[in-house]
Amino acid sequence: MMIDLTALAKGGICHDCTGESDTGARQIEERQSCAAFNKDRHLTTNLMEQICASSNMRQAYKQVKRNKGAAGVDGMTVQDLGAHLKTEIDNIRSQLIQGVYRPQMVLGIKIPKQGGGERQLGIPTVVDRFVQQAITQVLEPIFDPTFSDSSYGFRPKRGAHQALKAASAYVKDGSEWVVDLDLEKFFDRVNHDILMSKIAKRIDDKRLLRLIRRYLETGMMQDGVSTRRQAGTPAGSPLSPLLSNIMLDELDRELERRGHRFCRYADDCNIYVRSERAGQRVMESVTQFIEQRLQLTVNAAKSAVALVNQRKFLGYRLQNDGVLTVAPESLQRLKDKVRVLTKRSRGRGFELVISELNQTLRGWLNYFRLASFRSVWRDLDSWIRRKLRCYRLKQRKGYKAIVKWLMNLGVREKDARKIGSSGKGWWCLSKTPALHRALNKEWFNNQGLFNLEERWSRWVNT
Repeated sequence: MMIDLTALAKGGICHDCTGESDTGARQIEERQSCAAFNKDRHLTTNLMEQICASSNMRQAYKQVKRNKGAAGVDGMTVQDLGAHLKTEIDNIRSQLIQGVYRPQMVLGIKIPKQGGGERQLGIPTVVDRFVQQAITQVLEPIFDPTFSDSSYGFRPKRGAHQALKAASAYVKDGSEWVVDLDLEKFFDRVNHDILMSKIAKRIDDKRLLRLIRRYLETGMMQDGVSTRRQAGTPAGSPLSPLLSNIMLDELDRELERRGHRFCRYADDCNIYVRSERAGQRVMESVTQFIEQRLQLTVNAAKSAVALVNQRKFLGYRLQNDGVLTVAPESLQRLKDKVRVLTKRSRGRGFELVISELNQTLRGWLNYFRLASFRSVWRDLDSWIRRKLRCYRLKQRKGYKAIVKWLMNLGVREKDARKIGSSGKGWWCLSKTPALHRALNKEWFNNQGLFNLEERWSRWVNT
């Protein structure tokens, strides 16, 4: 479906709201919505001047520096950006005001996905990240207040924890079945015409509309090969999160119109219902809406209708009573990370290993602190201490060094010699009662090891 952007820019009703393919309540709602937006579109005629304002650009520069990130196709780093802007900021501002600014190609890279496979990223140059950030700061206050209360991803003062608490409340109220929708390669398949029509309903600055279109269509350089993008908004750019919410806001509104309880975080959408039969009906009708109306694809292999305790949401798992716990896949990823950090072949001192572990554990607990079961934290603490006993024991290597070290820790000579001469593996020896008593919880506390259970308890009791 081709969208007449010229008509939109002039303030007319867009073609996808003329009723050619829709009838009834949705047609009336969309006409009223477009009329309301078009009435105030004159207020967005000179947005480029706001984007180029010194205060806005200073804020954008600070945010890009704070976000860091890799260099783009031109090799310029975030550290180089300040010096570059000192000489080029007036030229960049002039090009933006005149509507002639041209983005550079993005650098394509692929990273492993948590569930297997690869995720395609597009890394803009730092200058383009700076410009996109400046655009986002002006557009976000216009669009974000109109988004659904059930949308939580990439929005100011909203996040995953709020989505999880809302989902928990739905389940506690009896909606034990979930329609778990996975949009296949969402960021790679966004239809440019549909997305631009949604932006143009609210924005009347033709320079800005042309620039956003250029960002969407800018080519990608990957493995030395340049390709032009016909669809998608590359994950990795400052503007993409806002664009994704603009694109999926129509889905949110449709779900609200149907009276569904749902939580959407970016392209991860869960709809909560009271029975499997209702879930199957919702899955069929919502899939049809997404694929026909938004021209996106629902991944049938990864989407499902199931009891909530059989699926994961944002790394958590909901029990059928609404209680939140850590999904098994998330626990496994943490353990894999700990295994990497405690490999003796990395050549790290014990103090540095503790420091690296603490950084990982703090961040992990900060995200998963909503999990309700104390046993999760207690078991993890115990397992991590055993990994560190194993690491410390391996550092001693030979029989004499092990015996001397253990005796210095207060282990009886007989027990120390038994451990030192044992032919068992390091992991097995790390569970030896004598070693366990010597390197106990108090000993690790003295080494400064972050204790998950204790810190979680403080959060729960505050």
